[in-house]
Amino acid sequence: MTLFIILGTVGIVVIGTTLFVWLSPEFGGSMSSNHKQVYSKSPQWQEDKFVNAIPTSMDIGLKEMPGLIMKQFQSDPHRQPLKDIPVIKIDSIDIAQREDSITQLTWFGHSAFLLEIKGRKILIDPMFGSTPAPHPTLGKKRYSSELPIQIEKLPEIDAILLSHDHYDHLDYGSIMKLKDKTREFFVPLGVGRHLESWGISKEHIHELDWWEFAEFEELKLTCAPARHFSGRGLMDRATTLWCSWAIKSDDKNLFFSGDSGYGPHFKEIGEKLGPFDFAMMECGQYNQQWSSIHMMPEETVQAGIDVKAKVAMPIHWGAFTLAFHSWTDPAERFTKEAEIKGLDFTTPRIGEAIVLGGKHSTTRWWEEI
Repeated sequence: MTLFIILGTVGIVVIGTTLFVWLSPEFGGSMSSNHKQVYSKSPQWQEDKFVNAIPTSMDIGLKEMPGLIMKQFQSDPHRQPLKDIPVIKIDSIDIAQREDSITQLTWFGHSAFLLEIKGRKILIDPMFGSTPAPHPTLGKKRYSSELPIQIEKLPEIDAILLSHDHYDHLDYGSIMKLKDKTREFFVPLGVGRHLESWGISKEHIHELDWWEFAEFEELKLTCAPARHFSGRGLMDRATTLWCSWAIKSDDKNLFFSGDSGYGPHFKEIGEKLGPFDFAMMECGQYNQQWSSIHMMPEETVQAGIDVKAKVAMPIHWGAFTLAFHSWTDPAERFTKEAEIKGLDFTTPRIGEAIVLGGKHSTTRWWEEI
């Protein structure tokens, strides 16, 4: 009888998981033969998947995987703050009435930003959900219980830029709330099929390969290389492309690294698209075992120097626990190395205005938590 109960339980779990994967919209659109035909024209497409410019491995074997999964769910008081991170609230009226001459960024934690430039409102990797996972039970919650502004209170968004399809960057719930107030979507190859499956018209989705660019009104948006991977389900790894973004106006030039391990692409980006007035550089959720796809903080500083950033900001931290380091480690190590290497940087609070050309904050606010 006990054996039947165990087998029955396992069967229910397997069936439930299978149904969830097949039926849940969270996983996005599947790849068709027509998609493959389009992707095959990309230099990044090899043997039915996208690849990095240089060999890239996570160096995690099957024997190590169970231990890493268990470690993710173990309690460690240093991996997340002991209390809610306070955020600075912003007002929708202020956003709507911002002067066109002001270029301003607002950080929502992790890699999510609102960029206001030339009178345009652009969201970058707008993950506004509480958990970076296809289901709330599969991940740890956001450090802050509030956002600087709720999605419903945001004014019309001119464009959304997405770097890749991982859950901590492309959030189904956020997109569903944003899609009817967003004019255009700019994404790397393949990510468009997720948006289409969620009801966004193909004519408003612009898919780009590395080094391709789109002219969006007064802005030039360039899809640039990154060293990472992609996938939302069990069988779709590397079937969409990952990227970084360069955002250029007539007087400002910004860089968003997306997720990336360190590599020669940063110098190439700096030479082709730099220098940059401001660079948002991935710095968090790293581990030596997967350092080829997520930079260590000291590498982040070097990458900021490589892209020729006048001011760099560490991102991909301050919101979620996705690795084993302490939650403050990214900021501590980045700022220490930046001071040694002479890289100008900023460490704003979540919701604090970052005005390009103005004075930038270097407050060690995380020490107050």
